Amino acid sequence: MSGDSLHRRLLTWLLLPMLIVGSVVLWRAWLDARQTADRAFDRLLDAASLSIAEQAQWQDDRLWLDLPPAALEMLASRHDERVFYTLVDARGEWVTGNANLPGIEGAAQDASDVVYGDVDYHDMPLRLGVRRSRLEDWRLREPFEIRVAHTREGRDALSGELFRQSLAYLLAVAVLSVAALLIAIRLALAPLTRLRRQIRTRDPRTLAPLELPLPRELAELRDTVNELLARMRRVKANQERFIGDASHQLRTPLAGLSARAELALRQDDPAIWHSALGAMQTTSQSASRLAMQLLSLTRLDNPEYQPELAPTDLVQVAREAVMAHWQRCQRVGVDLGLEAPEAPVHVRGLDWQLGEALANLIDNACHYGARHITVEVSADPIALAVVDDGPGIPHERRLLVLRPFHRGEHTSEGSGLGLAIVDGIARTHGARLSLGDAREAPPPGLRVSLQFGEGVDKGSTSAPSRSQP
Repeated sequence: MSGDSLHRRLLTWLLLPMLIVGSVVLWRAWLDARQTADRAFDRLLDAASLSIAEQAQWQDDRLWLDLPPAALEMLASRHDERVFYTLVDARGEWVTGNANLPGIEGAAQDASDVVYGDVDYHDMPLRLGVRRSRLEDWRLREPFEIRVAHTREGRDALSGELFRQSLAYLLAVAVLSVAALLIAIRLALAPLTRLRRQIRTRDPRTLAPLELPLPRELAELRDTVNELLARMRRVKANQERFIGDASHQLRTPLAGLSARAELALRQDDPAIWHSALGAMQTTSQSASRLAMQLLSLTRLDNPEYQPELAPTDLVQVAREAVMAHWQRCQRVGVDLGLEAPEAPVHVRGLDWQLGEALANLIDNACHYGARHITVEVSADPIALAVVDDGPGIPHERRLLVLRPFHRGEHTSEGSGLGLAIVDGIARTHGARLSLGDAREAPPPGLRVSLQFGEGVDKGSTSAPSRSQP
């Protein structure tokens, strides 16, 4: 349907019923023309049969007919039809006539009116009229039958002329109807043309709403387009804010690198150079980590990004994440452990994304002062969680921390992207991200959980055990 047009579709679906109705009307016009011609010529048959019946007499103990020429001349026309007649007595025997015409089957014997029918006589189609009558004599009322027929040339000519007149009238009406239909369709689609032109001539950089009067059906389309433009404005505003925040976040470590290098170049002491190089390495690692987080968040926020999920073992993902971060946590005095069932717990997902989510959660817990961090995997319900004993997050700020570049109250370190990335990964996996207190006693700590809606191979129901890599 890509090459089709609304104008053509409307014209087709409107002309198709008109064509069907026109065909029915033409067929009916042809039937009416034939019926009209038959009624006109049947009156001539009626008059001719009546004239012949008046001439029938009883003479010499038999029916006798003296047919005047005028009785048949009234059936003659400019088309030179052939005219036949037959006189039949009460016993059905032929008395006289210029042809032995057959009767009409099914006609009542006591019918007083002329009965008409179409018959074939010697391979000629004839219109036959049969009149039953009696002699008008008080001494004898002998019944008899007059059969009069003629060929159909005159009838066909008259019916053709009547049909041609009807056809000319119907064609004129059809032409006017199609012209009116084309004009009506063009006028009806004019608002759509105006809407298309306004959209086509708009500056591609503007997302202002469309403002033009339209009919109700197109007004709904205009409002839908305006809603789409409003969403695009919000997306554009979020992107501009994200780019501004990312630029600010990257500018700080880059400016620090430049300042450290400039100060080191002014010194001659190798120890100062070594100290500056160590600080520059730390800053570059932070900037590299920030750049990787920015790339991850940008990819997760892309609506066109639809990764293909595969069966993934949450226990294996959690075990690999703990092993990858255990040494670093040990160096800073953080106790990192794992609580998971012995059997695998499978969900449909991406192991590298779930591993990145755990990495961000473990890194956040370390930055915010946690001393004990536990990665938990549960089989019923299927969930993946990171629990720490840090200061936690107040309930009123838990939605705010899911925004990019929003940091907690207790530290200025970090980029503020960790929980935003985790939230994007949860949405990719169709999981529910929840933030809650890890315990009732202060400090409350933080429990970040991803609860999955479906899974297979939930594994053993044995109690989870805490293990060290």
